[in-house]
Amino acid sequence: MDEAAGAVLDVRDLACLRGDRAVFTGLSFSLPEGSALLLTGANGAGKSTLLRILAGLLRPAEGGVFWRGEDTAAEPAAHAARLRYLSHQDALKPSLTVAENLEFFARLWGGAVAPALAALALAPLADLPARVLSSGQKRRLALARLALAPAPLWLLDEPTTGLDAASVERLGPLLAAHRAGGGIVVAATHIPLPLAAPLELRL
Repeated sequence: MDEAAGAVLDVRDLACLRGDRAVFTGLSFSLPEGSALLLTGANGAGKSTLLRILAGLLRPAEGGVFWRGEDTAAEPAAHAARLRYLSHQDALKPSLTVAENLEFFARLWGGAVAPALAALALAPLADLPARVLSSGQKRRLALARLALAPAPLWLLDEPTTGLDAASVERLGPLLAAHRAGGGIVVAATHIPLPLAAPLELRL
């Protein structure tokens, strides 16, 4: 994936070290609007680390991440505002209901709770506290945050963990709508995602 005209997200010669060991070096790729990139590879290959670098949560040992030609490290707050990062942790408040958890993020980002509930089939669970949800339901609630106010860059770390087949397929329309609006998806995954013609980077 060489640098291409029309690139929005541009990763240039990234290197990451873990202690004295290089996790990856010389990593470069460019993604235009509406694209999807799957990060694959064995555990420990650096998929989660790369997502954290793209999110601005880790600094690379070398290289940089650029958004429309501007170094994202120069304005970290602006970069944070343009992305949604879903990590292994679901980041839910156990004492709040399903709807209240989404309302919390809606106050931060804007957006409507009802469509987000509907996108992941969570409306019947709206009044349940998050602490009583199954692991798959918690993951669906974390994913429902993506259906709130739009952000151009989605960084997803194993988004299908704990999901059954029906819930994985339910992600398809959400991901497709995001890409149709020019959004970019970068996802670390061990299984295929419901994405049309994704690019793949094996670490």
